[in-house]
Amino acid sequence: MADGDTNLPTIERRLGLQIWGIENMKMVPVPEKAYGTFFEGDCYIILHSKRTSRGTAVDLHYWIGKDSSQDEQGAAAMYVTQLDTALRGNPVQHREVQGHESETFQSYFRNGIIYKKGGVASGFKHVETNMYNIKRLLHVKGKKHVTATEVALSWDSFNKGDVFLLDLGKVLIQWNGPNCNIAEKSRGLALARSIRDSERGGRAQIGIIDNEKDSPDLLKIMKMVLGERRGELRDAIPDTKADELQKANVRLYHAYEKDNDLVVQEIATRPLTQDLLQHEDCYILDQGGFKIYVWRGKASNQEEKKAAFTRAVGFIQAKGYSPSTNIEVINDGAESAMFKQLFQKWTEKDETLGLGKVYTVGKTAKVEQVKFDTTQLHARPELAAEQRMVDDASGDVEVWRIEDLQMQPVNPKTYGQFYGGDCYLVLYTYLRSGRPHYVLYMWQGRHASVDEITACALNAIELDKKHGDEAVQVRVTMGKEPAHFLAIFKGKLIIYEGGTSRAQKSAPEPAIRLFQVRGTSEMNTKATEVPARASSLNSNDVFLLATNQVCYLWCGKGCSGDEREMAKMVADIVSRRDKHTILEGQEPAEFWEALGGKAPYASEKRFQEQITHYQPRLFECSNQTGRFIMTEVVGFCQEDLDEDDVMLLDTWEEIFLWVGKASNTYERNEAIASAKEYLKTHPAGRDLATPIILVKQGCEPLNFTGWFNAWDPYKWSDGKSYEEMKNSLGDMSAISEITVDLNNISLSKKTLSMTNLAVSSTASASPEYKSHFNHNDSSSYTHSSSYNNSSPSPMPNGEGIYSREVLMNKTVDELPEGVDPTKKEYYLSDADFHDIFGKSKHEFYQMPKWKQQNEKKQCGLF
Repeated sequence: MADGDTNLPTIERRLGLQIWGIENMKMVPVPEKAYGTFFEGDCYIILHSKRTSRGTAVDLHYWIGKDSSQDEQGAAAMYVTQLDTALRGNPVQHREVQGHESETFQSYFRNGIIYKKGGVASGFKHVETNMYNIKRLLHVKGKKHVTATEVALSWDSFNKGDVFLLDLGKVLIQWNGPNCNIAEKSRGLALARSIRDSERGGRAQIGIIDNEKDSPDLLKIMKMVLGERRGELRDAIPDTKADELQKANVRLYHAYEKDNDLVVQEIATRPLTQDLLQHEDCYILDQGGFKIYVWRGKASNQEEKKAAFTRAVGFIQAKGYSPSTNIEVINDGAESAMFKQLFQKWTEKDETLGLGKVYTVGKTAKVEQVKFDTTQLHARPELAAEQRMVDDASGDVEVWRIEDLQMQPVNPKTYGQFYGGDCYLVLYTYLRSGRPHYVLYMWQGRHASVDEITACALNAIELDKKHGDEAVQVRVTMGKEPAHFLAIFKGKLIIYEGGTSRAQKSAPEPAIRLFQVRGTSEMNTKATEVPARASSLNSNDVFLLATNQVCYLWCGKGCSGDEREMAKMVADIVSRRDKHTILEGQEPAEFWEALGGKAPYASEKRFQEQITHYQPRLFECSNQTGRFIMTEVVGFCQEDLDEDDVMLLDTWEEIFLWVGKASNTYERNEAIASAKEYLKTHPAGRDLATPIILVKQGCEPLNFTGWFNAWDPYKWSDGKSYEEMKNSLGDMSAISEITVDLNNISLSKKTLSMTNLAVSSTASASPEYKSHFNHNDSSSYTHSSSYNNSSPSPMPNGEGIYSREVLMNKTVDELPEGVDPTKKEYYLSDADFHDIFGKSKHEFYQMPKWKQQNEKKQCGLF
């Protein structure tokens, strides 16, 4: 795609990532191997396309380096507007400022982002004549989103809390601050390996300093470069991130022009509703100064649409916000998931929720459950996630009531009956791969005392310990029971509004009780006590009216035969009296008399409006600083769950808290409080009774793993820890002679311990760096598209490219000479590679190694 009038280059219509730099006011393509490295004096345009359930989602970013010129920034913004027009208004547009990139932008570069000094506009050339003749210091920051910024070669650049990478060409020394955590060290090492394998052809040495006393030789090299260190290292400066309270402060403004002046009028605050957005207008949504959204209505005029970024920048200036504030411009009908979740409800036509679920709204709203085959749950974990089912509910159930702050076993004959004045613990045990797994439900009655609720949580911890600390803990608020909880009671779940199931009841049971029954099978039925009056009735459901003389089964006009059958089963539990089935409109006088007389009730037909599928979101939680801060991981996968983290997965109907084995005690203990805080501060005004599920590393149930693409159950046993990655750098017992060229000063050290310094020699390196974006040899860029050391070293001058016929489904003996049989796919041309795998080499090598191998097997390239 190209446009002669707009000077746009040819844009490939393909999935994945495409990047251009702005050079001499033109868009110049950046080589794929350079993706992830950005020069501080330049501006870039990034186009990303991916498949979704609704088609293709396109994001268009322009990135502003801190030393870029105003002309370059203006050119980048102009090109983004032209690209948006050429792509028919489909992209979500983003303005990114160096060091303040959006989570969406950072998700494209899983190994991290490197900021390099220099750029066309600043007068620096991207030239380094010998790739080994390098001397720079990179300041590495971040756990989930890693950035590496080139800083002054001085001890003054260091601090106690971050990772620093001293890059000397042939030697990379990773210096870990004494206050670094494991995740930061691991990300730093991944980046060091990435530079070694990509830019240095695997011929650089990596040394790691975790403790200076244990690494005197490496420290000596550092002092040769940086000089002697004087004085104490400073403390790390905490990141200035917006907390959730700030992000929850959403305000919507109508933006329009009047007499050539921009008028911005506030029209609403949280919670926002979708009907506030009129198709004829443009709006600015301010998320507490953390991010600014511009929404452009379909029927708004072209001039207004073109002015979106300009208006947003003007709004930021008028509000006194930081110039680095993130801006997202979105079009009516092509809204991003992040924008939609700022609204209380977001509706789209012709969309069902999940697998066979349809949500309806209005007073008569209810979920229609389409039957599904529970035997598919293990084979299809995504089904388990969508249906929110751990298994087929055929395991063992034990129930305890909290009485005098202790656990008292409940009579199995009454399992499924829960009273609003009590708290209960329900332990569900099921077998998976031949070993027991546990789900521990903490059911909290609406009228239970604070002491009982606290005792319920404490007893749950003790019960969990008895089962090896492996139970999945689920907080269940009365009336918000999750699907699996309903299923384990086989259609006999009855929720009594008040009272207790204890032997010594403090108050007599009411003479007249009304229950609303919802469900079509043993897997999804629940009876809930409601006020015994006519206004509680609903034409779409079955109700049980229990009196001292008789039990009425009242069948609304909208109920199904399956619902009537399930209500009959429940009726035998709530009343021993005779059962009388009555149809809506044919009630006897005694029925209305028991309810205190006739009254209006919900009788309208179901309103078939459908709520859009909520996109699950993963966050890293932190509240150690006293402020509740969450970092979102966009496009998440299992690799994003680090063992020293507490992570929150929001699937809208449920909140999962994943607790890593090495997470700190404070964050573990505060996990539930963090989840409650998340719900409380959510911009959409979330239901505070949403179930919260505590999941421990290595004990993940299917309804959790199903939200992750290609979950590997053996990752925790097979995945390498930081120490293992560190030890794998080389032969720990070997002794090496190294020479580091520091401005023609040779430092030779025989018998340097390989404990901290390792040599890897996997391929020859490219000889030189070129200038500007459009060079053939991309080695001037320092970022690798490798992942887990799984991409082969680059081949100079593009040699060694073979047709797919020569490589696919061939044995080792049939391959051309020099082709690595474990890396056949690398020898494909970029076009063939994309055609076969549906993604670029950059995206392929960012995937975990096991996932790469699976795809290679499917394509005949393993």
